[in-house]
Amino acid sequence: MAYPVLYRKRLIPEECIPLKDDVILYMDDDIIVTKWNTLKPRKDFHHGYSCYFLKDGYKVSKFLAEDDSLVYWYCDIVTYLWDRAQNTLTVVDLLADVIVKPDGKMNVIDIDELCEAKEKLLINEQQFFISVKQLGALIKLIQDGNFSTLTDILMSKIS
Repeated sequence: MAYPVLYRKRLIPEECIPLKDDVILYMDDDIIVTKWNTLKPRKDFHHGYSCYFLKDGYKVSKFLAEDDSLVYWYCDIVTYLWDRAQNTLTVVDLLADVIVKPDGKMNVIDIDELCEAKEKLLINEQQFFISVKQLGALIKLIQDGNFSTLTDILMSKIS
């Protein structure tokens, strides 16, 4: 099977861009693992790896500095739109995110954007509830000390 072309669809700001420079390292029915460089130069991180958990609705990314040191783990709450005829996968960012720092501290961010998107009808009720449900499941997984079940999968595919 040929790897799909990946797209990232954001709701705020509204955009859908091809991730043409991302390299798919591994793919099966449950996950896709990629490596990437930042789209635009940044001071806080330089490159990284992402694991798309297709059935769970997470994208877990390892953000690295230029020297390959871990900056943090960034977890997007997402849904996926497959177009099998065109062999494309569009990753729809459902706005809520979780950052896990190297010391294990967790920050939940962009809940305000999720609410704004709902108020402005940029997402429908089903997407809103999917985002909240997936966010809750991810927070519980992290709080229960099981975040490594996700990061270990990613690391096993890049080493």
